[in-house]
Amino acid sequence: MEDLLSQTVRRAISGSVVRQKTLQEEVRCTGVSLHGGASVALRLTPAAADSGIVFRRIDADDAEIEARFENVVDTRLCTKIQNADGVSVATIEHLMAALAACEVDNVVVELDGDEVPVMDGSAEPFVRLIESVGVAEQEAPRRAIRVLRPITVRDGAKFLSIEPAEVAVMGLEIEFDAARIGCQSKTVELSGPAIRGELAAARTFGFLHEVEAMHQAGLARGGSLDNAVVIDGNDVMNEDGLRFEDEFVRHKLLDCVGDLYLAGGPIIGAISGSRVGHALNNALLEALFADETAWTWATIEDAAVPTIAPAWEGDAAAATA
Repeated sequence: MEDLLSQTVRRAISGSVVRQKTLQEEVRCTGVSLHGGASVALRLTPAAADSGIVFRRIDADDAEIEARFENVVDTRLCTKIQNADGVSVATIEHLMAALAACEVDNVVVELDGDEVPVMDGSAEPFVRLIESVGVAEQEAPRRAIRVLRPITVRDGAKFLSIEPAEVAVMGLEIEFDAARIGCQSKTVELSGPAIRGELAAARTFGFLHEVEAMHQAGLARGGSLDNAVVIDGNDVMNEDGLRFEDEFVRHKLLDCVGDLYLAGGPIIGAISGSRVGHALNNALLEALFADETAWTWATIEDAAVPTIAPAWEGDAAAATA
């Protein structure tokens, strides 16, 4: 009887564990790269459990770059990763956010260029692409990075923090001189449905004078009103206006979700920040993983991530970006 009870308990525990996911089948799309202005073909293909997210440049002898924060080499205007041989892929943050939103753990991202297509400037086209084929559960359990002690990174008045929490949540605030944006703040639970419903459709944005300067510098060659919200003074130049009144802060949240998915899995903690960007997002991961007492792996269960008592006392650990 005891052995039978033990087996039943083990089966019940096993049944509650969330499994890793990949795609049901491959799916493709084509779009324009934001900064290069070139046409790029993208293909997402299923991958084995525990293989993670890997970018493959089919135009560069199938060179592969793991989607990991350690491989980030540039955070100006976008997030760019590179392998040891110098092969890189840029503007990965919106696709990474879509993979986080759809809870995809393992996938190969094939590209015939050095930049992910910008699509409409949000993560929604990638979410729809993934949903068109669906996801498949795999045998391996899904794991998350559980935060055990607070970590903060700063750059002047800018900061990004993470601290222990029972659920993953993110709250950011932004402030711009332009009255059309001003001060905005939003907090969202980092579940798949919340990311898809509240953040995925928020588009990247910029100011007309900055766009013109970037064009003169040979940047943002593929940028247009079809893939970005452009502000001129206090006016939104896009004919259809905004998708959300607070679309600007929602997009900052989306970028942060995508950048933090380079941790190698979802992060369970409370994230807060002000005036953040790709550099601070990456700096937070570097600071978190540099402190082995600040995090641990935890298997995700259906009801909740297993409770692990925080192993810290005193003030938050701090690092300067």
